[in-house]
Amino acid sequence: MSLPKIDQSFVVGTVPTAVGAVPRVCAVMTFADHWSTVKVRCGVGRMNYKVDPGIYALGDPGAESPVMVSANYKMSFDSLREALAGIDAWILVLDTKGVNVWCAAGKGTFGTTELIFRIEASGLSNIVSHRKLILPQLAAPGVAAHLVKKLSGFTVIYGPVEARNLPAFLSAGMKATLSMRDKTFTLRERFVLIPVELVAAIKKSVIFIPALALAGAFLHPGGFWTNLLHFGLYWAWALLLAVLSGAVFTPLLLPWLPGRFFALKGFSAGLFVALAWAALRFRTWDTWAGRLDAVAWLLIIPAVAAYLAMNFTGASTYTSLSGVKKEMRLTLPFQIAACALGLLIWIAALLTG
Repeated sequence: MSLPKIDQSFVVGTVPTAVGAVPRVCAVMTFADHWSTVKVRCGVGRMNYKVDPGIYALGDPGAESPVMVSANYKMSFDSLREALAGIDAWILVLDTKGVNVWCAAGKGTFGTTELIFRIEASGLSNIVSHRKLILPQLAAPGVAAHLVKKLSGFTVIYGPVEARNLPAFLSAGMKATLSMRDKTFTLRERFVLIPVELVAAIKKSVIFIPALALAGAFLHPGGFWTNLLHFGLYWAWALLLAVLSGAVFTPLLLPWLPGRFFALKGFSAGLFVALAWAALRFRTWDTWAGRLDAVAWLLIIPAVAAYLAMNFTGASTYTSLSGVKKEMRLTLPFQIAACALGLLIWIAALLTG
């Protein structure tokens, strides 16, 4: 028998059961919970944001209380317990290696074998009198319900896509409406994905942005501060706009950008930004150096944006592994070529200037 650790920060006590003292949690999120979520949304501690797998008691559950199954990614666990405010339930947490339900189901860690093992390891049959498990709908790709029933005796019932719909689902006798079965990808849902991708992109660019600013200041004739203002900051802002185009503008404008490939959507956003940025520099077009510089960034900005936009393929509701591989195979060569050509033209602009 294996029970979760009691000394986890979100555990507020224990519930005595036939298999021992089960950790009790509540539906109220603390400041520490919210702050940890903010940090993880920004990519801080993302790879180790997990809870101990096993059985938990939410509120004061009994033998007839429902059993919810979740991943041990803490954000998934927190979303579930917060949605169940006022409901006494058991939460069976699978060891998904700190990965959310949907991704873990695709990778197999939220799967049949782990579910059967966790039922046995937690002594669940000695805790509840019924034999029903409520799983997130997005776990379905990883779980063979008939095998779970055959090997453990527990029947799998798929709940709604969103945890917030669980109270209504339970009140309706575990019946889901059509709207509960739909996976949306709204503006808000796309917006919350931005921080982690933006921070990751900024980290990769943190060397190049100041390097471009200093290059502009030193590689042109004239005074340092004048060059920094007219060239260095322009180049630094151009690269930053490329990052923003792919990591911010693309997910926000996703439904309205052309094409199905994320790379094409990112390229479109980047091209629009590059054209607007070049237009602001129209005064430099009277020289060959200025024209070449504008052309260089018209290639670099869309290419960088297209590359960064592909990071959102794993979070969208309509991509597949084979589709993502196809998109990368078809578009990466063009992105690399555009960046390389843009860089050569940028160097030519420097030599011409």
